[in-house]
Amino acid sequence: MSVDLQQVAGLLNASLDPAQSRQAEQSLRQEELKPNFSLVLLQIVASEGVPATTRLASALFFKNFIKRSWVDEDGAHKLNADVVTMIKSELIGLMVKVPANIQAQLGDAISIIADSDFWQRWDTLVDDLVSRLTPDNAVVNNGVLQVAHSIFKRWEPLYRSDELYEEINHVLGKFATPLLQLWESTDRMITQSQSDPKLLRAHFTTLELIIKLVYDLSTHDMPPQFEEQLGAVATLLHKYLTYESAVLKTEDDDEAGPLELVRASVFRVLVLYTRKYDEEFKEKLSQFIETSWNLLTALGPEARNDIVVSRALEFLTTIAGIRQHAEMFNNAEVLGQITERVVIPNLSLRESDIETFEDEPIEFIRRDLEGSDEDTRRRAATNFLSKLMEQFEKLVTDVVTRYVNHYLAEYTKDKANKWKEKDTAVHLFTAIAAKGAATAAKGVVSINHNVSVIEFFETHVAEDLVNNDAHPLLKVDAIKYLYLYRSILSAPQWQAAFPLLVQHLNNDNYVVYTYAAIAVDRALYLTDYQRQPIIPRDSVVPLSKDLLQHLFKLITRDTKPEKVQENEFLIKCVMRVLIVLREDLVAISDLVLANLVNITRVIRHNPSNPGFCYYHFESLGALIRFAGPKQFDKIESSLFPAFMEILGGPAEEFAPYVFQLQALIVTINPTNTLSSSFQQLIGPLLTLALWDQKGNVPAVTRLLVNMLPLAAPSIIALNQTEAVLVIFQKLVSSKAYESHAMDLIEAIVTNFPAPALEQYWPSIINLMFSRLSNSKTENFTTRFVKFYHLVSAHTEKGLGADFFIRVADNVQQNSFTKVYTGIILPDTQKLSRPFDRKTACISLTRTLADSQAFVERYAKRGWTFTCEALLKLLINPPLPPTADDTIDERDVDTLGFGAAFTQLNTCKFPPRDPWPQVQDVKAWVGQTLREADTRHSGRIGQFVSEKLDDQGRAALQQVMQG
Repeated sequence: MSVDLQQVAGLLNASLDPAQSRQAEQSLRQEELKPNFSLVLLQIVASEGVPATTRLASALFFKNFIKRSWVDEDGAHKLNADVVTMIKSELIGLMVKVPANIQAQLGDAISIIADSDFWQRWDTLVDDLVSRLTPDNAVVNNGVLQVAHSIFKRWEPLYRSDELYEEINHVLGKFATPLLQLWESTDRMITQSQSDPKLLRAHFTTLELIIKLVYDLSTHDMPPQFEEQLGAVATLLHKYLTYESAVLKTEDDDEAGPLELVRASVFRVLVLYTRKYDEEFKEKLSQFIETSWNLLTALGPEARNDIVVSRALEFLTTIAGIRQHAEMFNNAEVLGQITERVVIPNLSLRESDIETFEDEPIEFIRRDLEGSDEDTRRRAATNFLSKLMEQFEKLVTDVVTRYVNHYLAEYTKDKANKWKEKDTAVHLFTAIAAKGAATAAKGVVSINHNVSVIEFFETHVAEDLVNNDAHPLLKVDAIKYLYLYRSILSAPQWQAAFPLLVQHLNNDNYVVYTYAAIAVDRALYLTDYQRQPIIPRDSVVPLSKDLLQHLFKLITRDTKPEKVQENEFLIKCVMRVLIVLREDLVAISDLVLANLVNITRVIRHNPSNPGFCYYHFESLGALIRFAGPKQFDKIESSLFPAFMEILGGPAEEFAPYVFQLQALIVTINPTNTLSSSFQQLIGPLLTLALWDQKGNVPAVTRLLVNMLPLAAPSIIALNQTEAVLVIFQKLVSSKAYESHAMDLIEAIVTNFPAPALEQYWPSIINLMFSRLSNSKTENFTTRFVKFYHLVSAHTEKGLGADFFIRVADNVQQNSFTKVYTGIILPDTQKLSRPFDRKTACISLTRTLADSQAFVERYAKRGWTFTCEALLKLLINPPLPPTADDTIDERDVDTLGFGAAFTQLNTCKFPPRDPWPQVQDVKAWVGQTLREADTRHSGRIGQFVSEKLDDQGRAALQQVMQG
């Protein structure tokens, strides 16, 4: 099958037209099954005669194709080896020739390839990159450096390992010196290009990329090549902090230009070197500290300077965190100058902030929230002041308090017009009142005892919660104050403040009501040291209907899909209220169900905000979990059609959520039957194509596992047993899916009658033995041991140790001895989960009690080893986990759409006890062995006397005596 270039180009062009896009993308997904599809995409990208939009669409599709199709779950290439080689040989050369917007897409594709292949399977890459660097061609250099940055930036978050350091040293040996040489030549080209704006800007882009790479290469250790040239490195870094050029000035006050981006990158390197390499770098620091100060006092309030100001402040914050450097600030006069000339100008509201507040409220909220505004001046100024306060707590508190009081006094003189002064005062106070970073769960947990957080709130902040005339930004300040210091307020104070927060959900201002929702969510999440809620559930229930009705109204006030899902903070508040209500949700389930189904049907057409979608599906999970058992038919009949619409539509990213929710519906069905809707799902669930999407696998596994106790008879009757086992075979062959494979086979063994599986047992065991021999992992070994004990324990199903031995011998003669002594017995002691240890105790006990093989074939040592393993488990007999129905918090900052699976916490239940009839394990073991001793005419007692040493004999006799 050949790929038609013109046809693919036409489909790419059609994919840009909303009316044709879905059909075109489906056709492209069919074309990508052909062997040379990826190479045709690169041909289109390279063709200058093709429209620029089509070339860009081809680059984008190529990147996404590589993401889907480069390697499988175990890292093996999915494409033909010749195609893999061709892509690697062509990609760099192509990237350096194409326009910047296409370069960015190809750079991402190279980064994806490098994730799996660099460096051992792509050891020519660095040589290829270095060979393409030129002394003066900025376009080519920028393409090369963009590729290098996209690969080497991956190192920063990685833990130290021999493998990582081997890769870094491989790169440094080939790339570090050419990079320094390029830096020198780029510096010369900048000097020579002063009068050519286009050329100067191109070389400044090169310079920015060089400095980013200096950072990338230095994240784990300072490269020796840099250390040898540290004086020259420092000189070049400093040069471009003070460099000025009218040519590089941007006309747009909001957009950072080349000069600002370079300066920001320089400060990023300075922060890294000061933190990690202070000993080597400290002699060079003084010039940078002085320059930073001069920049901060000279740069205007324009938004284009924000990134430089915030990075400069981050550098000074780092300096302030090192005691020997911080001493330069240990003076009331110096601290006064810092507060007045650096902190306050950057902490105070600017007109651009107020414009964002009014015109782009969701953007204002995301920038302002902790952890999401690293590049804002206010955050950076606050961090700087907080770091100074850590070093000189009393001195900084005294200096800053004078300014706080000054601005509060100014506000008092003219409250209508000087509200900004109060905003400054509140933020200054917050900067010195909190010690350490605020946590996502509890906010500020440690405070400066030189000030009173509660008194300041009562005297100055609380009034803005009740004053209708207060400026909306002061209301936001008051709500955010509660939000930040939520752990400091007492339960009675919270119970007084909570109704005020709820009232602010009715505010007309987008930011005010959103912050109210954020604070309500966090307040409801807050617990005391006994894990009891600070806001009692009883006080929420009477408010819940009006509260939820209002939140849903805010979410759906604009019905366009992108607007409905714009504000994840509102739907998160909905989720929190539903989780708090628990079973009290039943009384208002009609309201909740109607709104959540409506939102589901709107957002499925155009998913655009991963955070909103996650909290939406968690809300559905809470509804099913808490209202489902009492209103099952209504909830299933309302949700099932909406879920099937999603599964039949284009929103593939929603499928893993839907499968989890369907699994939950099966779990909470009070009739303990499988409804006709779910009966119809069995066939589609057993379709292998469904299991090809890696994000589906964990969720579909859970759904199938939850259905098997009820669906097994239907599956057997329809001759679909083999189809289920084929899925197990597919999953167990992959290290990435081995846990899901074992979940599935455990459910099959537990729920299918033994005769239905009889012909398949040799294949099942052969697959497992093959994994243990050829691609064993610690996790798979543990799961195999757990599986063995499950089979061995279920003697009542016609299974048991003798059954397993017989099957193993059919697969490979005498294989059991090696597996049992080399894997099962030693790794049994590694089982950590209580129910797994319980199963192992039952398995070993039933083996000792009734196994013929252990009496005849393994009589010499097998019975003894088994008994010793059981006694070790009984030293700490497994206790059932304590009942805990807490729904965990999830950090969704990193959520994105794509193939990854995201667990819904409302769908998680504690593990179920497979042996509820066995409560006291030790007593059960003793009773079982006593009964077996009677049944077998004293055989157990005889073995105890003959096969155990004195210590083992005494221990087992004690167990058997009860």
